[in-house]
Amino acid sequence: MSLFPTHRPRRLRRTPALRRLVAETSLEPRHLVLPMFVADGIDEPREISSMPGVFQHTPDSLRRAATEAAEAGLGGLMLFGVPRPDDKDAEGSGASDPDGILNRGLRWLADEVGDATVIMADTCLDEFTDHGHCGVLDANGAVDNDLTLQRYVDMAVAQAEAGAHLLGPSGMMDGQVGAIRKALDGAGYTDVGQLAYSAKYASAFYGPFREAVGSSLQGDRRTYQQDSANRRESLREVELDIDEGADMVMVKPAMSYLDILRETADRSPVPVAAYQISGEYSMITAAAQNGWIDRDAAILESLTSIRRAGADVVLTYWATEAAGWL
Repeated sequence: MSLFPTHRPRRLRRTPALRRLVAETSLEPRHLVLPMFVADGIDEPREISSMPGVFQHTPDSLRRAATEAAEAGLGGLMLFGVPRPDDKDAEGSGASDPDGILNRGLRWLADEVGDATVIMADTCLDEFTDHGHCGVLDANGAVDNDLTLQRYVDMAVAQAEAGAHLLGPSGMMDGQVGAIRKALDGAGYTDVGQLAYSAKYASAFYGPFREAVGSSLQGDRRTYQQDSANRRESLREVELDIDEGADMVMVKPAMSYLDILRETADRSPVPVAAYQISGEYSMITAAAQNGWIDRDAAILESLTSIRRAGADVVLTYWATEAAGWL
């Protein structure tokens, strides 16, 4: 008898019902947030070539997709605006213009779904600047942190006025959460929260997203986004954002930074989100299209792994589809 094991963990894996009974991590529609793109000047939804199945939306298609997402029980929608190239400038003025595409899109979402799901806004300038950076440039071509904060403040108040429930400051400027919080409170928007992109890394996996938003970026964002070699730095960034009033914090990207996500979740007193970004979406999609992996199984495994690493909320382009499976 000594040749046979005393402990047999496989007993609890024997049937789907047993596995379901003892599963340590759940994945539910409420955990998922759908990133969405609304583009100015298009008549039909436009598929993003590097992200098959993801579209730049018109007003009508945005409303339809938002309704579908809300009916699927998603936790929220994160909206990005795609302005016309001619509407971009050095200051990203379209970001704070009440008639800019992002703020119009937020009003369309608020009118369509109201409080049925959480409406989130990307609070960053990169889609709106003609140089593609997340802030205002100084005379030497570097991003000026403090001048950028004033633009974020203007943008944040405009997004709150447009109906956003949560703002997503994603530019990685020092002090952005505190500056936005002060401005929102001063304008009477004390109930509008912030999902801070606290640990946002400079990543090679953002490539398809730049097509999605029509980015004008030349160069890179390594002077303000985090170095992928660093771990402690992310924890400091998270702590600073929480001290400045962040209601939620985020790790981005998700799949290559699950260690950072786990450490953040272990320490954070506020809910933690993670963003399964464009490159992660595109890699799984491309591999599945080539018949190399099981697409649906890979999607669910990837989302479950992000939840297992500690994310309370997962931003994913598969949110509505995955919610239907769940």
